Amino acid sequence: MKDILTVMKFTIKDMTKRKSFLISTLIILILIVIGFNVPNILKAIKGDATKDKLLIVDNENIFEGNLEVLKNADLGYEIEIRQSNYDEIKQKINDENIDSAILIERQDNNIKIRYIVKNTAMIENVPENIVSNINAIYTNMQISKLGLSLEQLQSITPNFEFLLEQTDEEKVNGNIFAMMLMSLVLFYAIYFCAYQVSSSITTEKTSKIMETLVTSTSPTTIVLGKTLGIGIVGLLQMILIVGTALISAKTFLDGELLNSILDMSSITPYLGVVTVTYFILGYFAYALLYALTGSTVSKPEDIQSANTPVALLTVIGFYLSYFTMMNPTSELNIFASLFPISSPFCMPFRIMMGLASTTDVIISILILIVTILVIAKIAIRIYSNAILNYGTKMSLKDILNMYKTK
Repeated sequence: MKDILTVMKFTIKDMTKRKSFLISTLIILILIVIGFNVPNILKAIKGDATKDKLLIVDNENIFEGNLEVLKNADLGYEIEIRQSNYDEIKQKINDENIDSAILIERQDNNIKIRYIVKNTAMIENVPENIVSNINAIYTNMQISKLGLSLEQLQSITPNFEFLLEQTDEEKVNGNIFAMMLMSLVLFYAIYFCAYQVSSSITTEKTSKIMETLVTSTSPTTIVLGKTLGIGIVGLLQMILIVGTALISAKTFLDGELLNSILDMSSITPYLGVVTVTYFILGYFAYALLYALTGSTVSKPEDIQSANTPVALLTVIGFYLSYFTMMNPTSELNIFASLFPISSPFCMPFRIMMGLASTTDVIISILILIVTILVIAKIAIRIYSNAILNYGTKMSLKDILNMYKTK
């Protein structure tokens, strides 16, 4: 145990002293802060006007002045209503005095409404809130001319109550965007931390540090010590990044906007504990595989090709989890939450949605632990035989022969 702690401390010290690690972490933190400040930056550039400017032109007075009510409606626009022609509208849009315009014209027996913007590349249709409000104004204007009674008006415009229901017995809770974001963060945290194990082993083989380590302690101790050390650094880095993101979101984003994007009510201490648990277990599973591949090469340029099979396995596990989120009550999503290569990315998501029972979590964790023990046994045996290999990159046949060698 003492030797494992020694290797772990050495690894932590080596990782945290690397300029690449410190610079990359600092860049990520800066980008997070800047990213959450984008709305404030845009606001500062535009000035105090936070809403797009919309010009409404009704030269023929088709709406008989009733469009004025749109100025007080919460449509997300700063609305100006006045007479103008197409050339003036075009000039104002090109000069960025306004963002868009609505030109209302009568054509034969129809009313033609033109929604004018600078470029339609990012706009497929006229905004629905504008269409519905203009329709409502015109309908109410025509109804009022008919002199209908209150009862007649109510029969024409009934108050429908729309309810959203599902046939699945399991009720899905939470914000799907927040869950996908959490799954993505877990994937990158596990993947990049585990990858560092392979990179560290190959680097130490190149610098001959590995020979000193092997002569002073056992290969098993090296594997466990390096895996623990890099894992602790990765966990602290993830906590720092996530913590910075949460603080930045709370500090720089509007409360309503934040709640619409992230449903913070589903983030509980239980979810936090389980997420950290799955990060640790998922990291160990993939880190041990990367330790195996790192020990089979002796040149840094061979790391990527040697790690390709493990990288593919990681990506498959992530996408199996990610795409089943679209149908979280499906059997495939349940399978993904139990399958060891995808459960670290999937099960925290199911917990956040209120779909996983305590029994499901325990079974998933047990399967993952058993998988880690199997991988550890195989990885440590191959690592022990391959760690001092300074020849060419080993083939699959060579690796299998090493595993059979006691």
